[in-house]
Amino acid sequence: MTDFICDQTFTSKDYTQTRLRRAEYENCIFKGCNFSNGFLDNQNFMECTFTDCNLSNVNLTNTIFKEVEFEHCKMMGMKFEDCNSFLMTFSFRDCTLNFSSFYGLELKRLQLNDCRLISVDFTDCDLTQSTFDNCNLEKAIFIGTNLSKVDLSTSFNFSLNPEENQLQDAKFALTGLPGLLGKYKIKVIP
Repeated sequence: MTDFICDQTFTSKDYTQTRLRRAEYENCIFKGCNFSNGFLDNQNFMECTFTDCNLSNVNLTNTIFKEVEFEHCKMMGMKFEDCNSFLMTFSFRDCTLNFSSFYGLELKRLQLNDCRLISVDFTDCDLTQSTFDNCNLEKAIFIGTNLSKVDLSTSFNFSLNPEENQLQDAKFALTGLPGLLGKYKIKVIP
């Protein structure tokens, strides 16, 4: 039987050598914790917040994230497709997600604000109605991605092929045109 931990705050804990106790965490706050290269596999996080944490390269096998917020976190090299995707919902604010992967996930209405998403893999994702607000998408991979009704109007450095992705009603700024037309070797002059 799995432990149930509710309404607790974990501050400045180091889980790189000793793993977080296996449990179901509800409405908990993780502040300034280091999980880097550690294990969060088979954990269940519901309505939790991670603030100023390092989760880079953490093992996420069968991890559940339901209504989880990540703020000011370093999350490089994370493989979100290894998570349990049932009812998966999370949001990111001012996070570094470079080299992470969301391959094949359904993440409708995903919220990413002020994030660094360099070389992030969104292949085969359903990102319908998601918002990328002021995000750096340099070398992010969009292949077979559903970007219908996605707002990319304030994001930058992205490059995506309109022929390989669904873009119905997606929002782009004029400054984003080079990222859409790069495949055609067209020069957009401001």
